[in-house]
Amino acid sequence: MNIEMRGINKSFGSNQVLKDAGFLLKDGEVHALMGENGAGKSTLMKILTGVYTKDSGTIFVDGQEVNYKNPQEAEKAGIVFIYQEINSLFDLTVEENLFMGKEITKGFGICDKKAMRAKAQEVMDRLGVHIPIDATMADLSVGQQQMVEICKALMVDAKVLIMDEPTAALTESETKVLFEVMRSLTAKGVSIVYISHRMEEIFEMCERITILRDGQYVDTKYIKDITMDDVVQMMIGREIGERYPHRDVKIGDEVIRVEGLSSGKKFHNVNFSVKAGEVLGVAGLMGAGRTEIMQAIFGNLPVDGGKIYIEGKEVTIKNPRQAIANGIGFITEDRKTEGLLLEKSIAENIEIANLGKVSGSGVLNPKKQAELVKKGIEEFRIKCFGPDHECNNLSGGNQQKVVLAKWIYTDPKILILDEPTRGVDIGAKKEIYNVINDMAAKGVAVIMVSSELPEVLGMSDRIMVVHEGEVTGIIDAAGADQAKVMTLATGGSL
Repeated sequence: MNIEMRGINKSFGSNQVLKDAGFLLKDGEVHALMGENGAGKSTLMKILTGVYTKDSGTIFVDGQEVNYKNPQEAEKAGIVFIYQEINSLFDLTVEENLFMGKEITKGFGICDKKAMRAKAQEVMDRLGVHIPIDATMADLSVGQQQMVEICKALMVDAKVLIMDEPTAALTESETKVLFEVMRSLTAKGVSIVYISHRMEEIFEMCERITILRDGQYVDTKYIKDITMDDVVQMMIGREIGERYPHRDVKIGDEVIRVEGLSSGKKFHNVNFSVKAGEVLGVAGLMGAGRTEIMQAIFGNLPVDGGKIYIEGKEVTIKNPRQAIANGIGFITEDRKTEGLLLEKSIAENIEIANLGKVSGSGVLNPKKQAELVKKGIEEFRIKCFGPDHECNNLSGGNQQKVVLAKWIYTDPKILILDEPTRGVDIGAKKEIYNVINDMAAKGVAVIMVSSELPEVLGMSDRIMVVHEGEVTGIIDAAGADQAKVMTLATGGSL
């Protein structure tokens, strides 16, 4: 299927997010669509699939002008959008989500459970997904939920697949399987629009790349004709320098120590410590227990053994309120459901964790409120209409910046970051790395969980590796490489 979008314009209120944007997709290609967060990538694709109505411009599919009124109409035409945000009903099972509105029926409209189960298993086997189809979506990890979203798209006989950050929550092995599926689909003539901030994936999988900047079309190039530096310069209009900023921080005294921490079958006998100014990277495969360990330290998950010491003193943390009182800030991996109040404004989200700073004698101070939020928007370069901009209408990267601002202004002693750059463009990643370095320079003990091994290696002083709920090793980043980390992550020893 060939798709051409010309002169697409779209505004939300006074904010013009697309200005004469364009895109051309050919039969059977994997075409990267890149740009900074807020550049208009997802908006352009949502206009194609009928989620949004364009203000002006034209869309041609196989030479015929089209205007899909809704995603269902686009899907009937063979265009399927796999969203970055999980688009499932969490209280239903995997099988029920896969067949929502696409039930296989027999006589009298009765669902053919046997046929549906066989079809679901066939698609999941193709993707190498080992998730019980009767499992409830709410009980799955973020990565497993993302795999179900991909399976859902493959239930349809799609001619065009739009993938928005499909690997953000996937392990390396799951990503490899997804790439094999993508190759088999394009061999059958399926076209794929691949939206990602992971440059290595773009150069491995894509034939061409289109760049948007500030809602405008910049250029389309063949991947073989450009370098990663070329892509970055087109995306942000400037050189970005070293990918990981230089760190020259003096490591101080121990701030947090965890001894023998256990929580049921999730993890057991976890021991580690972090010093002032130190960045401890946490690596491991999806489901290894990394997030659960951090949730337990923050009081979000009950523990059945172990101790936590902060600045040498044993502390009791049974809920997030106690964690915050002990100087712990936690930037969760799931900003949509745990990190933000999406229907609230930037101002309300930043203020909620900083009420002590914006009030006096229990009364909110409007001047202090305005100053703190203005500082957050400027320091973190949040692209928005202003303080009252609803977080639901921000790009993923800008939502992450709001989460960062919210927690960093609490002045934590310990900052836990779980997948801090997931779904974030390369320019915003560099800004987040600089924030991490700044916090370390102020003496904060930083714990950074990440599935991106280059990020863990590039940003950490030491790396703690978790496998099936156990810490298999803590190694100095200076002498580490991806092979050593993966050996520990798969249960091996060095």
